[in-house]
Amino acid sequence: MKIKLYQIDAFTDQVFGGNPAAVCPLESWLPDPLMQSIAAENNLSETAFFVAVEGGYQLRWFTPKTEVDLCGHATLASAYVLFNLLGYTGSSVRFDTLGGELLVTRQGTELVLDFPVRTAVKCDTPALLIEALGVEPLELYANQDYMALLSSEQVLRSISPDFKALCQIELRGVIVTAPGDTVDFVSRFFAPGFGIDEDPVTGSAHCVLTPFWAERLGKNTLNARQVSSRGGDLKCELAGSRVKITGSAVHYMEGEIEV
Repeated sequence: MKIKLYQIDAFTDQVFGGNPAAVCPLESWLPDPLMQSIAAENNLSETAFFVAVEGGYQLRWFTPKTEVDLCGHATLASAYVLFNLLGYTGSSVRFDTLGGELLVTRQGTELVLDFPVRTAVKCDTPALLIEALGVEPLELYANQDYMALLSSEQVLRSISPDFKALCQIELRGVIVTAPGDTVDFVSRFFAPGFGIDEDPVTGSAHCVLTPFWAERLGKNTLNARQVSSRGGDLKCELAGSRVKITGSAVHYMEGEIEV
């Protein structure tokens, strides 16, 4: 069996930036263990698979270790493949996912993700998390992940987590965030328990970050940057119960998987 594979750099306008995602268009679903094996072999933070259905596409995402219920950069990459490489002519594409119905709309050369808001609740900071991050957050919040507020972009850039220790936390991962020097806010994201020590750019984290910073800064439209080694830029808008995340993507490579 041969399966087409595209690799797209998301949330960037240059190759070797942003977050690389593998995208595999399918005619019908493969067995879950096979999709998980493909994702492990690709060894990117996410591999996306989609199948055409009436009114849109079903879309699933796998890390090297497990399936996830929401992923921003691989959704952006999947829409890019449809719009730019597979001849999809609509202005918007709908994806049916474990995270609900997601819409991606063309806006010039950029793509706009329409994702659900995820609200984090303030909580106490476990000693293990302080030890793993090497810094005590000013405030800590929890949803599916922890979100740690730090004092400055400089502090955020300087942390070097103990990934082995982070594997022991009870939540999926840790978002760290701070006011930005040249943007509204900056962030990093760590999920070593899911096979991702540091994710280059995490669209789904901005479902939590956007409402948090919108309330804190008193505005609904924000410019964000994830300051991983690759880096990525996102425009975020709080629109009621939805977050609109705008970004670019570029085509890095394509090929075929033989299984």
